[in-house]
Amino acid sequence: MTTDPARERLRRWRLVLGGEEAEGTGCALSGRDAAMDGALSALYGTGDKPRAGRERAAGLGASAPSVARWLGDIRTYFPSSVVQVMQRDAIDRLGLATLLLEPEMLEAAEPDVHLVGTLLSLGKAMPETTKESARAVVRKVVEDLEKRLATRTRAALTGALDRSARVSRPRHHDIDWNRTIAANLRHFLPEYGTVVPERLVGYGRASRSVKKEIVLCVDQSGSMAASVVHAAVFGAVLASMRSVDTRLVVFDTAVVDLTDQLDDPVDVLFGTRLGGGTDINRALAYCQSRITRPAETVVVLISDLYEGGIRQEMLQGVATMKASGAQFVALLALSDEGAPAYDREHAAALGALGVPAFACTPDLFPEVMAAAIEKRPLPIPDVG
Repeated sequence: MTTDPARERLRRWRLVLGGEEAEGTGCALSGRDAAMDGALSALYGTGDKPRAGRERAAGLGASAPSVARWLGDIRTYFPSSVVQVMQRDAIDRLGLATLLLEPEMLEAAEPDVHLVGTLLSLGKAMPETTKESARAVVRKVVEDLEKRLATRTRAALTGALDRSARVSRPRHHDIDWNRTIAANLRHFLPEYGTVVPERLVGYGRASRSVKKEIVLCVDQSGSMAASVVHAAVFGAVLASMRSVDTRLVVFDTAVVDLTDQLDDPVDVLFGTRLGGGTDINRALAYCQSRITRPAETVVVLISDLYEGGIRQEMLQGVATMKASGAQFVALLALSDEGAPAYDREHAAALGALGVPAFACTPDLFPEVMAAAIEKRPLPIPDVG
């Protein structure tokens, strides 16, 4: 049976408008549509306004069973991407975060990066009975992210490491023939129809030893939750590569080095403490103290740049690292959330030092790192 397009439009508008007095669709809902409307009403209703007729009214109450049922309902009626948005809104509008301390809530929720951020922000408030459920949620999200990102990241960085290790006297199977031919075109012999190369260009064997050091310096203030999750996953992927020595440092007003936990990003995430102040200067000073080969080091600062420490010393630290030969990358966010809020004055100051600050999606991050390793211009996204 073909759905009447006009009636379908009315149905959709009715679900959006919520059936209030002035919604004007004249469309009555029943069955599955009525159940969907009820789930939407519980979250996006009018709240304290008195109900009149079919007027939508918000609220799940403080009852854990009713919230669990609601979480189950939205997973039944809406696709996963919509469920994640609704859960995020429920955390903001209805105080769902506190109810997530109960294991049955976590079992009913849809695992996603934002839910992980909320769980991590609860920190020590989480009772022992909930921690195992929380770890299961975090591990599910981490494993999904690794499946999505790991192969591409390893491929992009392996290629960049090989290219950065180019040598002038390569073994035969390490010769980069395209670049060798391009470098020797003036030695073309027309009578033989070939190029006689005087200089060979090739790759070194990057996998034999550590070629690059990467330092991920991650702001763990509350607004950076999604970035912390992605940084932990990327840190684990990078740490699995033999030719890269990876360090992961998280900070608020204190600095914590989580490098020894990089074999398990779940442990890394539970070692963070979302919220609190920000002292970028102190974090960068710690990172600088751990750099042993500046010319072979890439420092990635992931922060919204709202500095609570000493601004001038922070900028001086960046300038010193760059002057020593280290590559420095400033990411305002490492997430899919779009344009973040950030300190524009500090971003401009970094730009004046030759360090553009920009938001980066997880899918773009491997290309950014490959460019930094090869010391070529970063693929900065066009935000215009």
